[in-house]
Amino acid sequence: MKRTSTRLADGREILYYDTGDGAARAFPDTRPLDASAAATTSEVRRDPLLGDSVVIASHRQGRTYHPPADACPLCPSTEGRASEIPAPDYEVAVFENRFPSLAGDTGRCEVICFTPDHRTSFAQLDEERAALVLAAWTDRTAELSARDGVRQVYCFENRGTEIGVTLAHPHGQIYAFPFVTPRTTRMLATVAAHRVRTGGNLFEEVLAAERADGSRTVLAGEHWTAFVPYAARWPYEVHLYPHHRVPDLPALGDAARAEFPGIYLELLRRFDRLFGRTDPTPYISAWHQAPLGGGREDFALHLELFTVRRTADKLKYLAGTESGMEAYMNDVRPEDAAARLREVASP
Repeated sequence: MKRTSTRLADGREILYYDTGDGAARAFPDTRPLDASAAATTSEVRRDPLLGDSVVIASHRQGRTYHPPADACPLCPSTEGRASEIPAPDYEVAVFENRFPSLAGDTGRCEVICFTPDHRTSFAQLDEERAALVLAAWTDRTAELSARDGVRQVYCFENRGTEIGVTLAHPHGQIYAFPFVTPRTTRMLATVAAHRVRTGGNLFEEVLAAERADGSRTVLAGEHWTAFVPYAARWPYEVHLYPHHRVPDLPALGDAARAEFPGIYLELLRRFDRLFGRTDPTPYISAWHQAPLGGGREDFALHLELFTVRRTADKLKYLAGTESGMEAYMNDVRPEDAAARLREVASP
């Protein structure tokens, strides 16, 4: 893998990731951008009742919103139209978000573009490109984790207008949080209590139980298993675990790293076949990585993939019980969801 780092016109960093060494990527950004416009007014406030950290980022109200395809800021630049990516072509590109929720002392937000092709999706990538994306996620996790003040790195993809995506180009995001996220904090507390009570690791026991039961297993390889969790919150929700527990992407072994692209692409393709529709299935794909500091020794890297679609023509909305009380009500039995995801396996 070759990584090329350069700067955009307003001083933000952009990195190109390539499978070979031959590509020239250090193209200048010709846009008349003001460096001061990249400054943010984000602040982190703590909820006194829940103890959760909340980011206030009012400057993001003016961010780019559903531009036409010929004005996409994530496509390569062309003659007469400069985008966020100055190069006329790329494989995988990562750059600092122009409208970040977190920046400076409050962390960092990056955009990762999986392909220059506006019309495709992650599921349509080949395994070599998916492996390069994994290498970029790993590289960014390692570099951001080493920065002062960063407590947790989160790589994720939102896809589909139903999810709230405002740019149609295939891309994801990488957040470097200055705090441990509420979801991870709850996981760490549960896992720590289990260790005290039983002496065992809860992540390992959950994976072993799912592999032994099999009714919720979606697919399994030599180094990864994907399953619908026993208490799934979403109609179609899959958790993907490496068999050897590691805290984060940089710690992933070579064999698991090599097998991941095929397993992950198959999962995404099954999601697209779930409902018999021609349009892509909306989803969120989220890497859960150990925070920096306490709890790393018991944490397990895993990926969660879920869709808000519950039938071909119905969406799952977070209504009063979920949004108001975080008490989830699932319309699809997890065992039935797993069976359906097995049915739509690739030929």
